[in-house]
Order: sequence, then C-alpha cells, then structure tokens
Amino acid sequence: MPTPNLCISAALREVIARADRFFHEPASAAPLAAFRIGVASVLLVQALCLASDVAALYGPKANVRWDVMDPADGPTSIHPFAPRVRMVATLLAPLNIAAELATQATFAGYAFALVALLFGWKTRPAAIVAWLTHLALNNAAAATIYGVDMFAHIALFYCVVLPVGAVLSIDARRKPSEPTSGNRLALRVLQLHLCVVYLSSAIEKGLGVQWWNGEAVWRAVTLPGLSQVDMTWLATAPWIAVLAGWGTLAVEAGYAVLIWPTRTRTAMALATIGMHAGIGVVMGLTSFSALMIALTATAFLVPREP
Repeated sequence: MPTPNLCISAALREVIARADRFFHEPASAAPLAAFRIGVASVLLVQALCLASDVAALYGPKANVRWDVMDPADGPTSIHPFAPRVRMVATLLAPLNIAAELATQATFAGYAFALVALLFGWKTRPAAIVAWLTHLALNNAAAATIYGVDMFAHIALFYCVVLPVGAVLSIDARRKPSEPTSGNRLALRVLQLHLCVVYLSSAIEKGLGVQWWNGEAVWRAVTLPGLSQVDMTWLATAPWIAVLAGWGTLAVEAGYAVLIWPTRTRTAMALATIGMHAGIGVVMGLTSFSALMIALTATAFLVPREP
C-alpha cells in the first residue's frame, strides 16, 4: 500500500509534468501569426483614419501643443530618453526639415512599419519601428490617448519579442517554422496577460457600486461625444442597465476561469467579443473594440496544436 509520502510525491510529479506540458509542449505559431496580423490590421486602419489629423494630434501646434506636453526647457512628465516626435524634429532640424514635416515623417514611418508587420516582411525590425514610433506619437498626444493606445503599445511590444513572424509571413517563406515549445510559451504569456487584464478590471469594477446598480452603464451609453445610439430610453427600464452591468462583471470575472476549458472556451470568447462589439457600436470606440476582439480571438480561438 502506498505511503502518504509516496502519494504526495507522485501528485507533485504529476503537477510538475502538467505544468511543463502547459508551458512547453510544442505548438503551432499560427495563433502568434494571427495575433500579428490582427494587431497590425486594426492599427493600420486606425492610422488611415487619423492620417488627415496628424498635425492637429501630434504636431508642434496641435490641439495640445508641444510647449504644454513636452516643453523644450521646462519640467515634463515624459522620460527624457523616451522617444517622442519632438526628439525626431530636433534630430532633423540641422537638415532644415521643419517640425511639421518631421511629424508627418514619424507618422508615415509608423504606418509603413505596420504594413511591413502585417505582411511579415522584416518582421522584428518592423515591429521595433512600429513600437518606437507609436510611443513617440503617444508622447506627443499624451492628453488624448486612451485604452486602445495603451493596449496597442503592449501588443506591439509583444510583436517585438515574440516569434510572430514564424508563419504566414514573407519572412517564413525562406524558413518554414515547425511547432516549438517557444511558440507555446509565447502564446501562454499572451493568454495569461489577457486573463490578468480582465480579472483586474472585474475586481476594480466590482469594488464600486456603479457597476452593480447600472449607473456605470447609463453614464457610458449617454456620454456626450461618445454615444452613437440614443439610449435615453434606458431611463424607463433601469433594470436593463443593471443587468448589463452584472453581465459585464460576469464576463470579465469569468474570463480567467472559463476561457481555458475546451467546453466553455468558445462561449467565453464569443461573450467577450460580443461585449466589445457592443462597446464599439454604442460608444463609437471602434479601434479599442476591434483591438480587444483581435486579442481574444487570436489568443484563444486560433488552433494552436501541431
């Protein structure tokens, strides 16, 4: 009869073996490639939508001028070594290139890097350029950035460090990728990060009363400047806003648990996608919604087994 010590030892070995398989069992790079394509596509469409407003958003005389966000000789919240458009303009000034043109060049470099990233041409250098120029543009427009810009910066960083160009890319035509343990580990990092994001969001929302009594939903769908659909009728049926708040909490809190089992994964992913699609339609936050949909869809719905 096995002793308690032997049973504990066997159980521990089984846990270690399962953890090793969870993180290191060879996997396809297809989800990582889909992640690259999804992120680059969303950000490229966003860039095209912003192209006509580059000067107003990022230029020296933007709606919030450089002298306010990044003064040349005064205190600033931007790290002195962080890339920013003003730094690019300073470097190009000896060539008699105006700051406005330097701004346009930075944005054009960002867009070109996204195109290269989308097709997987020089994938890692393209990701590095996209990440740095995105940060530079964000620093120039720090007063206007919101969730999509933060998640885009994180996603581009992952494109820099993870093997996102191993398949479905121009680079991969020269050396097709086989399933590797590195692909599995990279995918797990993305998946676990998303779980932390949604769980922390659920905890933060749940600590207040606004998401329990429907007030947060009411404010979100009637916010001037963001509301795309007339939702004032909710005042006659406040229970709908309450249920929407509870549903949001349930989706975000359940994500970290229900996204893993095969039986519940698709339903959980579709619920999350539906939540973000609703945000995009009702609040007009289409770039944010599209990016968050791309993250969950590529991390959990693209087959990863060899």
